[in-house]
Amino acid sequence: MNNILEIDRLSREDKLKIMEAIWEDLSKEDDELDSPDWHKNVLQETENRFLSGKERSVDWQDAKKDLRERFE
Repeated sequence: MNNILEIDRLSREDKLKIMEAIWEDLSKEDDELDSPDWHKNVLQETENRFLSGKERSVDWQDAKKDLRERFE
């Protein structure tokens, strides 16, 4: 795990790419993970805001592009 100490040398873009790769790998095993109760509550709150028009959906590819541009 000594490689973890070298994370600070990576660019923000490389860090985001690594995070995305880790997330994609972890999500392959999503049926093995139990979601915590607080997560259900947060999702319900978001759904309520969406249904009331206070929240809007964004295409995932557009969201990733926006985040990359914002944090580069």
